[in-house]
Amino acid sequence: MTRLLYWLFKFVLIGPFLRLTSRRVVTGREHFPREGAALLVGNHLSVADWLFMPLLMPRRVTFLAKSDYFTGTGIKGALSRFFFAGSGQHPIDRTNADAAQAAINAGLEILGEGEILCIYPEGTRSPDGRLYRGKTGPVRVAMRAGVPIVPIGVTGTGDYIRWLKRPRLGRRPEIRVMVGEPFDITPWADRVGDRAAEREITDQLMLRIQELTGQEYLPDTYGADMKKRFEHVRASGRNLLDQPAGEQS
Repeated sequence: MTRLLYWLFKFVLIGPFLRLTSRRVVTGREHFPREGAALLVGNHLSVADWLFMPLLMPRRVTFLAKSDYFTGTGIKGALSRFFFAGSGQHPIDRTNADAAQAAINAGLEILGEGEILCIYPEGTRSPDGRLYRGKTGPVRVAMRAGVPIVPIGVTGTGDYIRWLKRPRLGRRPEIRVMVGEPFDITPWADRVGDRAAEREITDQLMLRIQELTGQEYLPDTYGADMKKRFEHVRASGRNLLDQPAGEQS
């Protein structure tokens, strides 16, 4: 049923609307795996990322999403389950101490079925459009599963959400999806479970993503930490951009 919903969303319910309201450019499509399991890792700018990526990729793409989206009650809960299941989301309970392991197990299960899994290494949406330090979990999954890692860059999805709030006729936002060459992890094949290797590969992947998107990259700062700083600054009534440069990193 979930697979049917996915293709129904892509070609009937959501896909036509996305095509009508945007201009789309895809580069590097030849790098997308034609068969077998693979892990996609990309930047995360907006909630529209996981709408446009499946729309523009030839195979079904699965994402990991918090289980709250699947457990609501009433009509709202039913609509939420319908939407997130249909858009290729897999529920993960992030509220307990084993949340990270649950995500890894889910990822291994999906890849073990020969599917395409997409994870955002930043772990959260960018608070300001910049690219932030990647977490090592996605690489840990790929190394344990023994699957290729494909870097993906997406631009324009933040502009798309803003445009939806105030649409302008004749000025549809442009969405770019850039598929990079698969990242070869065989040099680290004998280092599964090695945290240093996971960090090394993650850092190299983030650089690959930055090359695709052209974003400013903050390799020493996690996106979640910067979000907290933004929230603190807003609460204090100050402007983060007015702080000395050394305090913004």
